[in-house]
Amino acid sequence: MDSLRNKIERWLTHETYSFKEVSNKDNIFHFLIKHAGESGTPVDIFEPSSQPGILVIGCKTNMKNSQIVRYLNLSDTEKKKFEDKMGEFCKSIGAVFFFQAEDGIRKIGVYVVLDNKDSIDSTNVISAINKAAEMHDKTSKYLLKTF
Repeated sequence: MDSLRNKIERWLTHETYSFKEVSNKDNIFHFLIKHAGESGTPVDIFEPSSQPGILVIGCKTNMKNSQIVRYLNLSDTEKKKFEDKMGEFCKSIGAVFFFQAEDGIRKIGVYVVLDNKDSIDSTNVISAINKAAEMHDKTSKYLLKTF
């Protein structure tokens, strides 16, 4: 039987995506597509070790340095309000959302989660890649407008 990793690798190759495997101890496998969607957004695709059979497809939006400085100067209440506002927006566009610091940079992640074995086929995966890139673009624009 074909593993999920092999299927994803085959589908990405078939669709001529340029991608590389990323080493990540938290995932069974992790690929990074270098350019997806209209704006050429990097997209992560991985199967979490803690949730075998689940496929996560998404992007991270980096906050600009000026936004990070502004965020860090907020009170805890204001930070929570900002994070809630970003979360509401991400939910409105159908994204699973997270907000975190990574390598000293604040990032907003938007993801599509395919958790039904029947929904993990080439058509749905390619569609989710495009949706993730689109959600990234919308999140970046929203962040620029509102913060």
